[in-house]
Amino acid sequence: MPKIESGQMKKNNPLQKKKVFIIAEAGVNHNGDIELAKQLIDAAAEAKADAVKFQTWKPGEVTGKYATKVAYLEESCKEETRHDLSNRLCLPYDAFRELKAHCEKAGILFLSTPDGFESLNFVVDELDMPIIKIGSTEVTHHAFLAAVAKKGLPIIFSTGLSTLTEVEASINVIRCHYQGELIVLQCTSEYPAPAEDVNLLAMVTMRDAFGVSVGLSDHSEGNEAAIAAVALGARVIEKHFTLDRSLPGPDHQASLTPSELAAFVQAVRKTELLLGDGEKAPSAREILNLDGIRRGVVAAHPLTQGTMLTASDLVAKRPFVGIEPHEQEQLIGRVITRDLDEDEPIRWRDIQ
Repeated sequence: MPKIESGQMKKNNPLQKKKVFIIAEAGVNHNGDIELAKQLIDAAAEAKADAVKFQTWKPGEVTGKYATKVAYLEESCKEETRHDLSNRLCLPYDAFRELKAHCEKAGILFLSTPDGFESLNFVVDELDMPIIKIGSTEVTHHAFLAAVAKKGLPIIFSTGLSTLTEVEASINVIRCHYQGELIVLQCTSEYPAPAEDVNLLAMVTMRDAFGVSVGLSDHSEGNEAAIAAVALGARVIEKHFTLDRSLPGPDHQASLTPSELAAFVQAVRKTELLLGDGEKAPSAREILNLDGIRRGVVAAHPLTQGTMLTASDLVAKRPFVGIEPHEQEQLIGRVITRDLDEDEPIRWRDIQ
């Protein structure tokens, strides 16, 4: 088994909490403005997300000069090349130092996806990030996956645009260097992702195929995908949000507003409550309704003290206060010790 790397045991793991881990994905919706980024942090904290996440890279670290724009970028950022867009949205390292401090003040966990080897070292070694989120860009970037794994920290890994074979190869690279917590996210790399492309069952497929925990990087509109993902066993849910969908930039239109983010978090939390603990047993409040809902054995007609009971003397009706209907046959041939009215419940103490 690979050795435990230096970072593996040194930080607390927020993913060990039983509740679903909700990441409010700020991404690049700060538009390169640190003050806007701070407002996004405050909105995520107010919505009660577990973490707010950005993206960290240096100019030229992830996007080359020949990079092309996908369709949704052509629509939202017509005047810029992909390379220029990346450079404009790139925040300097000093900004992330400030944003992490702002997260600590706001009471929310700071995360940022590293989009390069140097940025990986920065967010882990200097910013002391307790979890590494890997974007879908890196699925086939095995050298980078190995570098992430060697940091020895819990990993959340998005798998947009990937086949099962590609995901398996990526996991194998990670597992060569790290045996700790790995959560693989189903992701559809469309913004927004149509419902017919979300494919939540692929999340279950990956969980069963690779024995890993799973979650959803949700690019769909609304809350339904996240609710269904939680019901299917997702441990992490990630969702883009913005302060205003009318702002210029690549991801705003496919993002939740602050009020929608708060409703999204509430919907996930309510889904967790609805799922319960899986043990089939009545709740304490449910038991209070027992006598008004269940049937019990009652007198089929008036009975006098000393009557030896026959099947025709007994019937099962509400309320249940003493004898279950499946115990009714045990009463036949027994003698009652007091007079009973029609429909009056029979208790064991009424039987000789």
